[in-house]
Amino acid sequence: MATSDSSPVRLLYDVRVRAVLYQVVAVALVVGIGFYLFSTVSRKLADQNIATGFAYLSRPAGFVISQSFISYDSGDTYGRAILVGLLNTVWVSVFAVALSTVLGLAVGIARLSRNPILSTLALLYVEALRNVPLLLYLFLWYALIVAVFPPVREAWQILPDVFLSNGGLIVPSLRWSSAHSGVLAAAVLGIVLACIVASAFRRKRVATGQSRMAWPYVLAALVVPVLLAMLVFQPDMVVNWPEKGRFRITGGVQVTPEFTALLVGLGLSASAGIAEIVRAGILSVGRGQWEAARSVGLHDRQTMRLVVLPQALRVIIPPLTSSYLSTFKNSSLAIAIGYPDLVMVSNTTMNQTGQAIEGIAIFMMVYLGMSITISMLMNWYNARVALVER
Repeated sequence: MATSDSSPVRLLYDVRVRAVLYQVVAVALVVGIGFYLFSTVSRKLADQNIATGFAYLSRPAGFVISQSFISYDSGDTYGRAILVGLLNTVWVSVFAVALSTVLGLAVGIARLSRNPILSTLALLYVEALRNVPLLLYLFLWYALIVAVFPPVREAWQILPDVFLSNGGLIVPSLRWSSAHSGVLAAAVLGIVLACIVASAFRRKRVATGQSRMAWPYVLAALVVPVLLAMLVFQPDMVVNWPEKGRFRITGGVQVTPEFTALLVGLGLSASAGIAEIVRAGILSVGRGQWEAARSVGLHDRQTMRLVVLPQALRVIIPPLTSSYLSTFKNSSLAIAIGYPDLVMVSNTTMNQTGQAIEGIAIFMMVYLGMSITISMLMNWYNARVALVER
């Protein structure tokens, strides 16, 4: 009797069926190996009477963190301590990405300047920062901050109620409350609405060829949510002023030397690579684009901003994603200069609890999650600026 066309043996000759089958087998192998490793490690730890699990996150941490962007003291839990470390990591990484992008764009354009002095200085900047390990630069910036600036008792008052010393920069701050958080959330919403309104006007101008004054609507979208939040939450504008004593400065908010050294080190190091990415992207745009722009009366700055850079983005964005990912991951070097990032806080937690596997798993998953998030955002933006074949 003839074999049916839908028999299992004949299905194996279907390319699509084999592709699905291979993926199922691969996933099963990965899951099986992971389960085997987990069960083996759990059994070995149990044999040695070593505690496992994440219940320790609810116990009091009992240690102080020198810098925190949310309220924290030694009586808080290990979970909150790790959250503080995570926020410290994200905070310095975001600022470093912004700094490196601005500097990298400027230096990359300077590398192509017809002025030989400017292009040579840009080349020296790139080579000096790109060919020295980041860790050495972190030590250098931190040592310079500590050595150059005076001790806290002799702090410079560079502006009224603004002090600078080797302990950091201390400036006045608001006494933060939940009402201020509501106003901040409204400000973020206003920025999003302003971008949406500006994008809608831009699309309409492209579709109809008619230009309308957009800035009043953009300004309204930006300001109205903040004003409404101010009326609803009514935050108290109480300023916490720094006061200089004999041995230390109390009050205000402090930008620590560890944060500054890490920010400068990450930002400058990444900017050297971004400068070369920008230079390569600009060179990928044909000379005919420059000549066409000049023929319609655009000067060099307008040509760069309106013609060249928009086309260069399709070449710049993919390697720029890798640079951003490296900046976030390199922030783990903060432990070398004492900045309380996720790795440093997790190490302290592991030393006190003895649960190293859970601690390592936490910050591995955090870095994985941040990297995937950055990749998704950059891929989305790359799809928006990519050339569309017609």
